[in-house]
Amino acid sequence: MKSSPLKIQRLSPKASAAKKTRDKKAAMTTDRKRKKAQNQRIGQNGNSDLHHTSSGKVVRTSIKNNRGNYGRGTKKE
Repeated sequence: MKSSPLKIQRLSPKASAAKKTRDKKAAMTTDRKRKKAQNQRIGQNGNSDLHHTSSGKVVRTSIKNNRGNYGRGTKKE
């Protein structure tokens, strides 16, 4: 069986707790709450992702394009 290509962060318990706190704080900002609510109003479907642009618009893009960095691949991201 092959191992997963994803790297798992192996953090100490103290660092893991600090990261959890930081992530929760970032997810609960006013801006993130607004974007989450907007996504729920628009609705998600199984073959596209929603992107919030800097101008405040929401763009629906295919999963294939999103995961492949719009044809440029993911190695240079």
